[in-house]
Amino acid sequence: MSNIFNSIFDTTAETIPFMEFIVCIGVSLIIGVFLAWLYSLRNKATKSFLISVAIMPAIVCVVIMMVNGNVGAGVAVAGAFSLVRFRSAPGSAREISTIFIAMGAGLIAGMGYLAYAAVFTVVLAVIMTLLTYLKFKGTTDESRKNLRITIPEDLNYTEAFTDILKDFTDEAELISVKTSNMGSLFKLRYSVALKEDASEKEFIDMLRTRNGNLEVSMDTQEVAINEL
Repeated sequence: MSNIFNSIFDTTAETIPFMEFIVCIGVSLIIGVFLAWLYSLRNKATKSFLISVAIMPAIVCVVIMMVNGNVGAGVAVAGAFSLVRFRSAPGSAREISTIFIAMGAGLIAGMGYLAYAAVFTVVLAVIMTLLTYLKFKGTTDESRKNLRITIPEDLNYTEAFTDILKDFTDEAELISVKTSNMGSLFKLRYSVALKEDASEKEFIDMLRTRNGNLEVSMDTQEVAINEL
């Protein structure tokens, strides 16, 4: 029974005591659950993502403990992990950062430095949380909009809305133009970033007076997928 947790292969690597193995996994799971809970407080996330974050430190911890100083095994593990691809849509930068923090904490715990793993997790998690409250220069998800404008064919769309866009937006880019209704109408699609003090209703009203009261629509732009 004393050899039940030893490898069946002939190896010179030192066997990890069972209780230390359990303690490392337990600490890793606590770290993972803490990261998942902290991420869910300020961010929208699926249940599957939170579960993945919660168990990832334990998975990495076990892998590192099993390598146990074996350079060859370490290279093999690195090669195996490089083959892993997420089958879902790419995540946001914040999600990927959380995954890296979970992997880093699991790696530290797997080497036996449990206190360092806990300190690393708390410090990085607090810093990441504080940074979400800081206002960096740039557009936010809420200010970035998709703007669609329908105009008659005789209206020169290249200059028709320049002054209005300048007054109400920090950034405006014409994404696409297509004809409609047998060529009698043009449909324009812009990517715009509204100014902080801009009134969305007033902005749309100004556009309606310029395009002959034809259709104008605005919706939130999905930028999280490509924000890296």
